[in-house]
Amino acid sequence: MNDAHSSGVPVAERPTLWQIFFEFLLIGAVSFGGGIVAYERILLIKKRQWLSADSFMATLAISQTMPGLNSVNLALLAGDQLRGSMGALSAAFGLMLPGGAFVLVVGVAYSAGGQHPFVNVLLAGIAAGATGLLASVTYTIGKRHFVRLKSLFMIVATFVLMSVFKFSLVWVLLVMVPIGLYLYRPGQQP
Repeated sequence: MNDAHSSGVPVAERPTLWQIFFEFLLIGAVSFGGGIVAYERILLIKKRQWLSADSFMATLAISQTMPGLNSVNLALLAGDQLRGSMGALSAAFGLMLPGGAFVLVVGVAYSAGGQHPFVNVLLAGIAAGATGLLASVTYTIGKRHFVRLKSLFMIVATFVLMSVFKFSLVWVLLVMVPIGLYLYRPGQQP
């Protein structure tokens, strides 16, 4: 039975706080870096159908304007839509608990034996996995933009400025935002 949540978001069944906490705990336990947003998308849209695709994208856009990690902001906003402030806390705490515990354990282990070559190999493997997941999320969310000339220009130019020329994010934004505003001004085709 589908009922509408007070925010107008279709919800298959209104989740309990424990369901929200547990689902976000699983996401936090199995994801790395930018991959968290992909797992949140799968959970919220496909697995539990707690949010519509449009609502998810709107929530993601809002989360990117907030200070802090997008994945945590997304969890807070989604939890709030589902169960109010307690839902927001349940989602955020569930998402952050595994990573926080992992960082604590790794920090203690690193301080005890950080000079061991295996530690550097392990950290390099984790970085490679996080990079792959972030690339996957970027492609999944933005694949329709990779075929548009304007969007492709913006993506490549931003990549070149940051990766080749090593500009800081502030300088890249100062260069690319005016270009993006010009290219996507009202009345122009996407």
